[in-house]
Amino acid sequence: MSIQNAMQSGVSGLFANGSRMSYVGNNIANSQTVGYKRQFADMVSMTAGGRADSATTVRTVSRMDMLSQGTMMTTNRATDLAVVGSGFFVVGLDTAADVNTTGHRLSRAGNFRIDEQGYMVNSAGHYLYGFAYNEEGQIGPVDRGGFRDLQAVNVGQISMRGNATDRIEYSANLPAQQTGLADPPEPFITSVEYSNPLGGAERLVVEWQPGATANECELRVTDQHGGNYGSLTVNFHDSGANAGAPSAYDFTALGPNAAFDPATGVLELTIPNGTTPQTIEVELGAPDTFDRLTQFAGDYAPEGVRRNGSATASLSHVEITEDGVLHGVFENGSRRALYQIPIAEVVNPEGLQEADGNAYILGIEAGTLTLRNSGGAKGYIASGVLERSNVDLAQELTDLIEIQRAYSSNAKIVQTADEMLEETTRLKR
Repeated sequence: MSIQNAMQSGVSGLFANGSRMSYVGNNIANSQTVGYKRQFADMVSMTAGGRADSATTVRTVSRMDMLSQGTMMTTNRATDLAVVGSGFFVVGLDTAADVNTTGHRLSRAGNFRIDEQGYMVNSAGHYLYGFAYNEEGQIGPVDRGGFRDLQAVNVGQISMRGNATDRIEYSANLPAQQTGLADPPEPFITSVEYSNPLGGAERLVVEWQPGATANECELRVTDQHGGNYGSLTVNFHDSGANAGAPSAYDFTALGPNAAFDPATGVLELTIPNGTTPQTIEVELGAPDTFDRLTQFAGDYAPEGVRRNGSATASLSHVEITEDGVLHGVFENGSRRALYQIPIAEVVNPEGLQEADGNAYILGIEAGTLTLRNSGGAKGYIASGVLERSNVDLAQELTDLIEIQRAYSSNAKIVQTADEMLEETTRLKR
């Protein structure tokens, strides 16, 4: 090898180690960046000219450590997300990204927040994308190999549409010792909420008046508007196998807007709160059963009121489960699936092209894209967790020292070769 070849090798080493230094600097600077993947350079030797006496130089090949995962940091914020395992979130530059690859990105940065318009956006300004559920709670057929069926996740204008109540299950124990008294006690009163056809909340008032006859209690039902549905009397068994259960109902005192089925113990109320009256069935329990009403010694105990229907409610907050489903939790306690957040998988993650904002663009070398559901052996989406950078600062500082030494050694080669050439030049004088 000639002096010129040695100098050429040294110069290539200076450029290569300078390039390696830039990667180490990037890694150290992003050691606290959420979801950042370490970059590094492989050193590859080259022979200029292809001859045996040619200079052997070196160049760098850029690489990203996409396969190792950073440690998980708990934040307890529902919109902080992390992919535990392989894969990426699908994000977009705006809320209407193109269906091709130009508007979409893949990212591991899951530090999402809900902005003023209701969109979920991370700290780099990328919008989270997912498959939207319809009103029936279904997604339907979607393209799992592309972006065309994805939508920017938005929870800003979502509310729960009300459903009218048509059935109430009423359970209570009526104190046996309060019946058959010469001076009857005050009635026991319970307020029962139901939803009207417009999604509003209204109430029925249920009054139980212990009767002067033992084991007998009178039920009176009114509504919050002063409507009176009349009354019915319940008689209870006081002995035998059915002691404490209803024995018979007397419903002759019910009003015109109420009807009763003595075989099933269902009280039907017709509530005139619209052009078409609302009908609600109140289950009190069939005779000789203990399912709803009972009469035992003790206190009045309304053990439970269950009803269907729901009032119109605004969104309270969101929850994301491990299956990647973003649920809306409403002010009335109802839950509804809003979006399925997929995990994007590519055949060769290291073939992705780096983009601004800690994100990546699909390239030919990345291979086929698949949008799979969260869960299973490949990984899942965790809520309230963020993935830290996979940079190991101790390793980077060690590499920094090695690069510095290698750079100094290559500089020494160039310096020595220069001195030798200078000496050779002096030989001619």
